[in-house]
Amino acid sequence: MTHTARRIGRSLALVLPVVLVLSGTLAVTMVPWADNSPSQILTASAEDVSVPAKPLAAQEVLRDKLLGELQQGAQPGEVLTHLQQAVDKRPSLADHCVGIARALGRAAVEKYGPTKAQSYSRPVCDTSYAAGVASSVQ
Repeated sequence: MTHTARRIGRSLALVLPVVLVLSGTLAVTMVPWADNSPSQILTASAEDVSVPAKPLAAQEVLRDKLLGELQQGAQPGEVLTHLQQAVDKRPSLADHCVGIARALGRAAVEKYGPTKAQSYSRPVCDTSYAAGVASSVQ
């Protein structure tokens, strides 16, 4: 009897782990709440290897920072002062001042309306802020 029990035990010791691994794998891949559509299945491949994000250019960082200030409640005049200070501190940003000021003008119109936004107009980057306000009104 011990010989038979030992043989059954050895057979189970070999077969049971294989059965458990297979059933566990199937259970994980076939759960009823999983969406098995191709768009929901994530696979790893050499093509999907994470590539470091391209760093933002200095003017994009400044524009995003100033737009954030405006959206968080800073007055447009204060934000325009920050723009002028940034350009004075870093002259390479002067080439992008016009675009940033226009974006600030458009954002100010969205937040304050055209009349109040125009009241903050100042000669930062010529009249680009005012041009941004005007372009949002049209």
